[in-house]
Amino acid sequence: MLAGLAIAETTPVTLSGASKQGGMLVGRTQPGSVVYQDGQKVRVSADGRFLLGFTRDAPARSELVIELPDGGRYRRELEVEQREYRIQRIDGLPQGKVTPRSAEDLARIRRDAVAVKRSRARDDDRQDWLAGFEWPVTGPVSGVYGSQRILNGKPRRPHFGVDVAAPTGTPVRAPAAGIVTLADPDMFFSGGTLVLDHGHKLTSSFLHLSRLLVDVGDRVEQGDLIAEVGATGRVTGPHLDWRMNLRDRRIDPELLVPPMP
Repeated sequence: MLAGLAIAETTPVTLSGASKQGGMLVGRTQPGSVVYQDGQKVRVSADGRFLLGFTRDAPARSELVIELPDGGRYRRELEVEQREYRIQRIDGLPQGKVTPRSAEDLARIRRDAVAVKRSRARDDDRQDWLAGFEWPVTGPVSGVYGSQRILNGKPRRPHFGVDVAAPTGTPVRAPAAGIVTLADPDMFFSGGTLVLDHGHKLTSSFLHLSRLLVDVGDRVEQGDLIAEVGATGRVTGPHLDWRMNLRDRRIDPELLVPPMP
């Protein structure tokens, strides 16, 4: 659903999705157009489709600019619905995972960050996101996007994924088709970690896995078995942490799927 968005049929763009903090819009314009969101150039497919994303703390307005093939220029200010976020307190974590201090741990964290960044660098014209998304696992939602986390009594960064509680070994399925760009069984914070690229620099990340069933370079289809739920990395119990990134914007996976069955 688009919040506060009314576009006439005569305008050169259609948009669908969630125009809110953490949301994503699927757009379509004239093939050959150049699209910018808040000054950032956006990939446009040969058929004119593109993606817009909004961060956790996106302001109430976002500028969309389209340079048309005939030299015309279209500008629209999108209204972005603002959200309130929960505070989540988690205790009982190993202190070394909350405040790592050893040189070895800090070096490992840096290596992990480089690997994750590299896994999200792919940029191609695939539209594996076009068919929509499904839950990779079902169960109680135990953590939500955007919540401010307090770990062992200390404030930490907001949570940028949706957590689904499930027993270790529960099958994890691809929420949409894509190409595996990271498969690491043991990262410092996230434990067993997979990253799946859906095209247009839209990625899904799956954290705390007990078993990885695909390798880097594999192509998977929606619903394919890719991993198993675990309790690896910085956790207090088994669950799946599913995250999504559009370019450099962290978006809310829960806004892209139907209600949890």
